[in-house]
Amino acid sequence: MASLLEKITRAGFRIADAVSPERAGELAFRLFTRTRSTKPQSEKERIALEKARVRMAEAETVRLMIPGSVVATHVFRPSVTDDNGGRVLIVHGYRSRSDHMVAMADTLVAAGFTAVCLDLPGHGASTGRVLHLPKAVEAIDAAWRQHGPFDAFVGHSFGGPSVLAAAAGAILHVPRRQPKRIVTIAAPSDMGDVFRWAGNFFGLSPAAQRSFESQVMRVAGRPLSEFRVDRMAHDLSVPMLVIHAEDDKEVAFENARTISALGSHVELFRANGYGHRRIVSAPPVTAAVADFVSRAGTGGDIVGLRLPASVQSPMVDTDAREDSRRLA
Repeated sequence: MASLLEKITRAGFRIADAVSPERAGELAFRLFTRTRSTKPQSEKERIALEKARVRMAEAETVRLMIPGSVVATHVFRPSVTDDNGGRVLIVHGYRSRSDHMVAMADTLVAAGFTAVCLDLPGHGASTGRVLHLPKAVEAIDAAWRQHGPFDAFVGHSFGGPSVLAAAAGAILHVPRRQPKRIVTIAAPSDMGDVFRWAGNFFGLSPAAQRSFESQVMRVAGRPLSEFRVDRMAHDLSVPMLVIHAEDDKEVAFENARTISALGSHVELFRANGYGHRRIVSAPPVTAAVADFVSRAGTGGDIVGLRLPASVQSPMVDTDAREDSRRLA
């Protein structure tokens, strides 16, 4: 059953659509890409941010300029004796922030990596009120120029297609930034699905939906149809790890199957029981990521994994291990 907000939104778009479907689509895009308040949206989130506060304060925060925003990067470094020279960029999802990725950063630091967490525009400590895929890739590019090159990208939810687009050079006005390894966590495989969901939420007519989707060409230089994983990453052959929970209620597990179908260079890891958000801090997941990025890959000489004992035994299901063996 539609919420009151959804009913009001649809009523407003019905009026705009009747006047001009093209303008309704433009309005939908502006609303869709406008970021919300960075204040905690619930008591649960407030508690989570408070728990991460001390660790975030220990990181080195470096602010970088991109058009329309100043983005914050948070650098977590290993000790001099443990530093293996590797660098990993961690990108959160929509309505999230680097604070939620602290467990991931700490596990990578324990493995000898410098972990750089990026706050996307309008999120966390970054300024700006607009976020779409090209803006995310601009932010990744800025992080690469300041802190890179990176041995690996780790992207959660919206951060998944963001790091894939950056690695594939999918945004025409941004240079291709390709790491040695890529990890996606609970990531959508087709941005068209996201736009169709949003259009349905707004109650757009077919004509307004076409206008809504056409805005992608304006900001990215490519049509929306190009931002699905089989097109965007068809020639991206770097090793990839796809992590997803079959109980994810926000991004269906089928997206993971689609990404893993790119080829034998992609591994699939089922992190069942962790849903869409808890997955980024689950010990089996953070350990799997550290293990994956620590393997020697194309062009890389990364040393072996060194993890604390508390995370050395990932609790993965039998199917996940089988997927890893079959797809490795």
